[in-house]
Amino acid sequence: MTPQTLQSGLTCPEHATICNGTSCVLPPDNFNAILNTVLSTVITIMLALVMFSMGCTVEIKKFWGHIKRPWGIAVGFLCQFGIMPLTAFVLSLAFNIHPVQAVVVIIMGCCPGGTSSNILAYWVDGDMDLSISMTTCSTLLALGMMPLCLFLYTKRWVDSSSIVIPYDSIGIALVSLVVPVGFGMFVNYKWPRQAKKILKIGSITGGILIVTIAVVGGVLYKGSWTIDPKLWIVGTIFPVVGFTMGFLLATMANLSWSRCRTVAVETGMQNTQLCSTIVQLSFTPQQLGLIFTFPLIYSIFQILVAILFLIGYQIYKRICGKKLAVDDSPVSPYGQENDGFDLGEKPKD
Repeated sequence: MTPQTLQSGLTCPEHATICNGTSCVLPPDNFNAILNTVLSTVITIMLALVMFSMGCTVEIKKFWGHIKRPWGIAVGFLCQFGIMPLTAFVLSLAFNIHPVQAVVVIIMGCCPGGTSSNILAYWVDGDMDLSISMTTCSTLLALGMMPLCLFLYTKRWVDSSSIVIPYDSIGIALVSLVVPVGFGMFVNYKWPRQAKKILKIGSITGGILIVTIAVVGGVLYKGSWTIDPKLWIVGTIFPVVGFTMGFLLATMANLSWSRCRTVAVETGMQNTQLCSTIVQLSFTPQQLGLIFTFPLIYSIFQILVAILFLIGYQIYKRICGKKLAVDDSPVSPYGQENDGFDLGEKPKD
């Protein structure tokens, strides 16, 4: 179709469906929907591959040891479904935000840990067996704990029964975590040398993927950035509190330093994709305009806090190198030192 000039002097675009000389009608712009579908598929596949590589750090005996002696998992459970929902409730009251906004903040606090926490736990030399067992257990327990926490904390503002919990999404998240990790554990058991090579590639890919997801989210939802400044503040404070309280509670529970870092990461890094799904299913288009960007805000700031946490740990590791090797030894046989940034071979004693 040849572009036509309207009476107003403007040119009608070539892809216009109707052009009558005075006005033109353009087809609906579904670029974001198509891009979202394609990227969701690609990112899901990449996450599965990254979790496969993370599974290559896990030893079956150590993983099973955490299940049989679940002290670390219990501390993580208390952080995940005790501290985070309560923090969300307190922040919502403290900043006196809109009721709908308060509900989405609490939904974020009630979500289980995300797979990004496993990637970060590797880079800070956390206990990977504990990290993956915590993520798996929190995702599984979310099937019951999310409705309970939402009932307790949202009834001040809304009927919790109106919040749609996507059990299918939780189930998919659980399967996409357990299956790749299971394959990774098998590879580590059968071919430990190859597992180390896969792990190095996967850890770097995972770091790139975390940043990519945040950037892509910013591009996809660029039209939703007009939001209450209070939500920006809450989104900044919330992950900081999660990391800090997780670390402090793990320290009070007398866990090893590697496990303290692991619990801190698992507490602060929430499953923001699950939160976005719940928000889209539970609220009207008008309400979404007030709240839809919050999961993305939290995602961005949890990554920034994670980067600061990682930088702080690496500085501490360089300054206290030899002392760290002694003081950070696990108190049980189920801890693990990953040497996330040490991509070369260790010198032999």
